[in-house]
Amino acid sequence: MVALGLLAASIGERRMESIPARLQFMKDIPDWEADNSVWGASFPREYQSWEATKQMNSKTKYGGSGFRDYLESTPRLVIMWAGYAFAKEYNQARGHYYAVEDVTMTKRVNEKTPATCWTCKSPDVPRLMDKVGIGEFYASNFHDFKDEVKNPIGCADCHDNKTMQLRISRPALKEAFERQGKDITKVSHQEMRSLVCAQCHVEYYFKGEKEKYLTFPWDDGMTIEGMEEYYERTGHVDWTHAISGAKMIKMQHPDYEVYMQGIHAFRGVSCADCHMPYVSEGGIKYTDHQIRSPLENLQNSCQVCHKWSENEIKTRVISIQDKNKELLEAAESEITLAHLEIGDAWRNGMADGELEEARKLVSLGQMYWDYVAANNGMGFHAPQECARVLAKAHRYASESRRKMAILRAKKRLPEFAAPDILSREKAQAYIKPFVEAQSAAKGK
Repeated sequence: MVALGLLAASIGERRMESIPARLQFMKDIPDWEADNSVWGASFPREYQSWEATKQMNSKTKYGGSGFRDYLESTPRLVIMWAGYAFAKEYNQARGHYYAVEDVTMTKRVNEKTPATCWTCKSPDVPRLMDKVGIGEFYASNFHDFKDEVKNPIGCADCHDNKTMQLRISRPALKEAFERQGKDITKVSHQEMRSLVCAQCHVEYYFKGEKEKYLTFPWDDGMTIEGMEEYYERTGHVDWTHAISGAKMIKMQHPDYEVYMQGIHAFRGVSCADCHMPYVSEGGIKYTDHQIRSPLENLQNSCQVCHKWSENEIKTRVISIQDKNKELLEAAESEITLAHLEIGDAWRNGMADGELEEARKLVSLGQMYWDYVAANNGMGFHAPQECARVLAKAHRYASESRRKMAILRAKKRLPEFAAPDILSREKAQAYIKPFVEAQSAAKGK
């Protein structure tokens, strides 16, 4: 009851944020102003805390703002993404301050990359969408706007420049609501404290071969089963696996969808309550815009509601994350072997028709695994749901391998010998001839 009372008080405080902060303006902020320092002239504390997203010295067991090379730490990911750009480079995302720099420097961008990839990286994007049109923006080339996208994720992405009220600045979230018959202008301020994050921290795909229209696959629900139904119905695939030939979906970062299935969402706790908590400075209370793991700011986040020691909270959170990591790795191992065994049978002359069922199963297994793997929090936002989804991912991959074992026995294929893929370099060297052969086939 004490925790619920504190939670109610905390949410009540946040409702006060919905009152227009007009009196705080030192000078007017122009429409489409993307330079965060201009907003900072009127809101220096929020701006200074946003600037702290440039810090790279924080590190929790599974997150933080420092550099992590996921392909180096988990080389089997290279096999799982063979033929897709993530097999080239996949690093831990840095803070919002680096959004433009990181998307510009990544090896995943090439001469064919659509402008859609800018969508969540800068408050310059809404201005460009207004200038050229939303559809035209998405259908353009990434490099067409390199000289115009300069400012990293910041104030204008989430705030109205006249009132400072929270606002939705990207079309995909509004469009997803409209397709579900919901009006996003009717949601509460507390819901907006998560929905401004959900503009980007979600699963999405680029609809249309040329249109590349950013779309949320929410029409059949936000669970993994709902997304499976959506992608099955629309026929969308992200790529064909270079080793197994399976049609694949790459989940992006379904943070909001997973969060919505956890206890914090059920209790009405928003993303901002934990990742952007209130801080006090000289009697002035403001929202911390550093946007980081609550594990690095327990006093202002978790301990507002949970009256446990910092050590008790950290131990509890890491215990949940460790269990999630164990389930992730078990599914990864099965999915990797399934791709390799299908690929080996394919090279030994097994026909596409014979491999169809096993390919479908490994594709489903990887999509389910990725729904958990690609969302931030290492399973903490909805532990039971993540465990359930990973159990299904493992089952799909195991069933794929079982069907391949039966087929291989019928064809009297030699026993499959797994390659040495124990480092990123070895794994990338292994997939290289498969990727080159796939590219050559596309060029014919």
